[in-house]
Amino acid sequence: MDIVNYHLLTYNIPDMITVTKKDSGESVENLLRRFGRKVQQSGVLATAKSGQYLEKPPSKRDRRLRAIVRRERRAAKIKKLKLGR
Repeated sequence: MDIVNYHLLTYNIPDMITVTKKDSGESVENLLRRFGRKVQQSGVLATAKSGQYLEKPPSKRDRRLRAIVRRERRAAKIKKLKLGR
C-alpha cells in the first residue's frame, strides 16, 4: 500500500474539501479571511493535527476525562454567575 492510498483511508476526503468562491468586488484579503474561518469552523485542521502523532489509549482516556471535568467546572461556574454568587 503506498502512502497516497493510506491517507485516503485515514481521512474522509469529502469532509476535508472547503470551497470558497470570490464574490465580485471582494478583496483577496477578505476572501482569505472567509476561507480561514470556514476551515476553522469545519474542524479540518483539528482533525489533521490530532492524527499527527500516535496517542496511546490510556492517555487518550485521561484527556477525555479531563475534558469532562473541565466542562462540568465551566457549567458550575456559569450556573453560579447566573445565580449571582
